Amino acid sequence: MPAKKDNIRPRKQAAATKKNTARHKKKPRKKKPVRKISLGWKSIAAISAAVLALVLIPLAHRKAGETGATVPEGFHGKYAIDISHHNGGKIAWDSLFVFTDASGRTTLSKDRATDIHRVAFAFIKATEGEKMVDRMFSENWKNAGESPVRRGAYHFFRSSKSPAAQADNFIRTVGTLRHGDLPPVLDIETMHKGCTKEALSASALQWLRKVEGHYGRKPVVYTSDHFAKEVLSKEITEGYPLWIAHYDTPAPLTEDWAIWQFTDRAVIVGLHGKADLSICRSFP
Repeated sequence: MPAKKDNIRPRKQAAATKKNTARHKKKPRKKKPVRKISLGWKSIAAISAAVLALVLIPLAHRKAGETGATVPEGFHGKYAIDISHHNGGKIAWDSLFVFTDASGRTTLSKDRATDIHRVAFAFIKATEGEKMVDRMFSENWKNAGESPVRRGAYHFFRSSKSPAAQADNFIRTVGTLRHGDLPPVLDIETMHKGCTKEALSASALQWLRKVEGHYGRKPVVYTSDHFAKEVLSKEITEGYPLWIAHYDTPAPLTEDWAIWQFTDRAVIVGLHGKADLSICRSFP
């Protein structure tokens, strides 16, 4: 007996239903294969060393930074520093101290310090040549003037430039010196090619005389042992207080010095990084 027509599903309709049903079924996602990295013992050792270095290097720097140059034995006087834009970081003008340990080395550790002295003087770079002004001079000059440290200003001399114009640059930048400020300083370290010793001394004397005439105070001459003995005239070395720079020596060769800069590798409490440090024996 034939089936009822209503119960017969056409072939096309059945195929469409099957297709729709399959469309709604979620196909399982294929998992991406995990890529395994195999490191040899050399690679592992290199990575470990790099990680260890990142941890230990800052510690080593901090430890090395705790001590600096040794203070010469047998010399007594007040400590002085010289400052320019090359001294990075903030300066704690109210808390500048020289700590020395049992071996005479400058240190930042109060626990190791056996001798503690306040920095008495700070010489601040003001100018160089005819036009250059140290970019940190105004800030350093102002802050030093509000601290217990006595301040002074210095000019870096260029033998190839007009001494009168250089003196004007210094006077214009520093302005009025107040009571308690240190005398002006002329920094003589270089001599341009073709310049003679006689020409250098004559030019430096023009600067010294003009600045002395303006301020009514005899400037100090900063120079090296070599320049003091072999380059500058006696009119300068015997007529002005000398600030001698000579490192790694028991004493300067120049005997009649007022200030001796004995290192550029001291550590000073309140000052960032290594610093120039001087002993003031008879000045001011």
